[in-house]
Amino acid sequence: MTQQLKLRRVSAEGSFLRRLSADRPARPVYLALVLLIVLGWLLFALDGGQFLSLENVVGIQQRSAALGIVAVGQTLVILAGSLDLSVTYLISLTSLVAAEIMAGSDANVPAAVAAVLAVSALVGLANGLIVTRLRVHAFIATLGVALIIRGALDERYDGPAGSVPASFQHLGYDRIGPLPVSALLWAAVAASVWLLLSRTRLGYRIYAVGGDIEVARLSGVRTERVVVVAHVVCSVCSGIAGLLLASRLGAGAPTVGTDGGYDLESIAAVVLGGTALAGGRGGVAGTVGGVLLLAVLDSIFNQLEVNSFAKDVVRGVVLVAALAIYARRRRTS
Repeated sequence: MTQQLKLRRVSAEGSFLRRLSADRPARPVYLALVLLIVLGWLLFALDGGQFLSLENVVGIQQRSAALGIVAVGQTLVILAGSLDLSVTYLISLTSLVAAEIMAGSDANVPAAVAAVLAVSALVGLANGLIVTRLRVHAFIATLGVALIIRGALDERYDGPAGSVPASFQHLGYDRIGPLPVSALLWAAVAASVWLLLSRTRLGYRIYAVGGDIEVARLSGVRTERVVVVAHVVCSVCSGIAGLLLASRLGAGAPTVGTDGGYDLESIAAVVLGGTALAGGRGGVAGTVGGVLLLAVLDSIFNQLEVNSFAKDVVRGVVLVAALAIYARRRRTS
């Protein structure tokens, strides 16, 4: 009996792996990204400018790094059939935790980083347990946690607090050649999560739980544990983004997460990258493309001085069009 169960698990994981390798939702977003870059280059060439200048390319990478890190974590929970709306306030909280513990001293940096990761993991654990043990829908559960964090921030802080030492600020502003250090941090996080999804049993089980939680449970997957781990990793990614933003600001800020709109922006990037909101399909490669697409679009808008209303309209049209294209492709596949 035990041997049969093991064979069923191996067979199930093999099918998840074949499904993962066969699903290639990232291609359309990269095609759209290339077309958008060409369009931007043409618009600027006609206006006598240069869209692909080193300064602009570096700026796009720096602006997309924090959102990219959050979106990579969001990819995990969405693939598992869940969602996380607490990321914005967690980013603000962790930026403040980091800056207050650092207090302008290099000696306090390791303790601050460890505290941020611990706080992030605890918030993710709370999200995961509320979703799995209390059977609260992820939308409501993570929104509730977000409101709790917001209440704590509103009660304790009126503005920026703490101080980040100059050495830690190199994370936000330095670059190696044309590559900002923040972009390299994003790349490292994205590569780690990609390896987790494509090369580990946990990754296969995340796809399984998101694809069909009952089938996964019958195959021997501990579905609740998978969802909890996905939420913990997502929150840790938000904590890393909080550290990055604190390094840029030189302090913590209670509104740094909400000002960036990282909850809806990260979900939009994940969806643009081809990950299904229902879970079970997609991946990190598509999310990276979605983040870059949004960053390039913002760069074009900013340099052409497009008003905020037009920006939101175009971004909304792009998101709806992407969803329609993916839905049509899935119906015909």
